[in-house]
Amino acid sequence: MLAVLSIFGVAVADVPLPYEDPAQAHAALSAAVNEAKADHKDVLIVFGANWCEDCRALDQAMHGSSEALVNSHLVVAKVNVGNFDANLDIAKQYGNPIAKGIPAAVVATPDGKVLYSTKAGELANARRMSEHGIYDFFNSVVLPRASP
Repeated sequence: MLAVLSIFGVAVADVPLPYEDPAQAHAALSAAVNEAKADHKDVLIVFGANWCEDCRALDQAMHGSSEALVNSHLVVAKVNVGNFDANLDIAKQYGNPIAKGIPAAVVATPDGKVLYSTKAGELANARRMSEHGIYDFFNSVVLPRASP
C-alpha cells in the first residue's frame, strides 16, 4: 500500500500546477497590466487555486482550443486565492468575482476598468464544461470587445 501511495505521490508532484504561490499574484498582475498596455490589449484575470479541480480544468482548456483566441486579444494574469484566504484584496478591487466560486474571471482594461466579470459563477463548474464549451464562453466574452 505504501508503495502505491509513494508512486501516486510522485505522479501528482510531476503534474504542473496552474497557479503560482499566492505571494506572486500582485507581481504577476502588475506584469500582465504592463504587457497589456504595451500590446494594446485588455487583461484577463483568472482567480483560482491549485486544489480546485474546476480551476485545473479551466487552465487545461485555456491551453487548448481557447489559447489562440484568448492570447490574441488578452493578456492573462492568474491570481491564486488559496483557500479563499489569499489575494482577496485583488478580488475586491475587481468586484469580488469569486463570491460564487472559483474559477472566476474578469476582463479589465489595463487601467482597471472592469469590462466583464463572472459574478454568477459562470466558470465554477469548468470540469463539467467541454473544451468547446469553454471556448464558446471565451468567444462570447472576447469577441464583443475585440477591435474591428
